[in-house]
Amino acid sequence: MLVSTMNDVPGQEIARVFGEVAGLTVRSRSFGSNFSAGFRSLGGGEIPEYTQLLYQSRHEAIMRMCQHAMSFGANAVIAMRFDCNEIAGTMSEVAAYGTAVLLKPSA
Repeated sequence: MLVSTMNDVPGQEIARVFGEVAGLTVRSRSFGSNFSAGFRSLGGGEIPEYTQLLYQSRHEAIMRMCQHAMSFGANAVIAMRFDCNEIAGTMSEVAAYGTAVLLKPSA
């Protein structure tokens, strides 16, 4: 499954548009990572516990979006974007969304 942030794919043409697809995940930060991240935040800089959480969340959201696209028969998602929000100060919501399409090589 090709996933692109572009609106088209060089060398390919859009044979069919299936429409918007999305994948969503909500993750809770564990007590342990909140505790250690709290200490790290005092000194400034990157907080690896949260970085890893967001990478995992984005990956899971993309995989769910791809499953949604494949259920329509799509072989690609174009114009893919992320949306992230915090819920109740302890959870992170990550959504991946885009347009499911069927691509074929340009003539």
